[in-house]
Amino acid sequence: MPRPLRVLVVEDEWPARNYLVELLETSGLAEVVGAVGSLEEARQALTGEEPGLGIDVAFIDVQIDGAPRGETGLSLVRSMAATDRAPMFVLATAFEEHALEAYELGVVDYLLKPFSEERVVRCLERLQQRRGAVPDATRPTRIVARRKRSLVFLEPPEIWAFEAADRLTFVHTLHGTFDIDLSLAAVETSFGRAFVRVHRNWLVNATHIKELERDGHETKLFVGAGVAGAGQGVHVPVARERSAAVREMLLTNAAGLRRP
Repeated sequence: MPRPLRVLVVEDEWPARNYLVELLETSGLAEVVGAVGSLEEARQALTGEEPGLGIDVAFIDVQIDGAPRGETGLSLVRSMAATDRAPMFVLATAFEEHALEAYELGVVDYLLKPFSEERVVRCLERLQQRRGAVPDATRPTRIVARRKRSLVFLEPPEIWAFEAADRLTFVHTLHGTFDIDLSLAAVETSFGRAFVRVHRNWLVNATHIKELERDGHETKLFVGAGVAGAGQGVHVPVARERSAAVREMLLTNAAGLRRP
């Protein structure tokens, strides 16, 4: 068993803070070394005289009562992201609309309230995998796929999406669809910032999303070169619990649509 993750919880509402601490500690995958209710206390824990206190990951709420005007949990992540003291970060919030910025800053996971035991455990398993990833200096920069007896080498920007199906993993690109030996979780560990999990069986490159289609309770994406019917690409289902965050992610840095 890997050692438990050392966790800092940053949450201003004590019932939510205590509940998250309980879920983390009962999982057996984490040890909560601090639980604070303000950004100032969080900064002290992460950058004080004993930098980081050995913290592996910080679970941070976005809206913190009593924070200086304009300061949020994302402000803390942003200020720490480029430092050599930064732990891994998870946003634990009731707000969906910060997902895109969070992932751009390298946030490992995005937990929406109310938390569930199953969801917290999945998050911790992902964090364990990320902690065990190879150092940046030796991190892979390309994907190796198979085409019959050949090996195909792909740059992440060339890739539209990864799909898990029938115990296999496929990579979809302009050059075709190929199979690889990595699981989706392993792809996230090595290339997590480049791809977004929209479904338990799909990772997509957000820069190649051309269409979002909503039909009743179902949401689908067209990912590829050109729009559906006029270009090459692949149709990707979006999990119901992720559809609002995916839509917000796509609209955050886009203009042209009147929004309420």
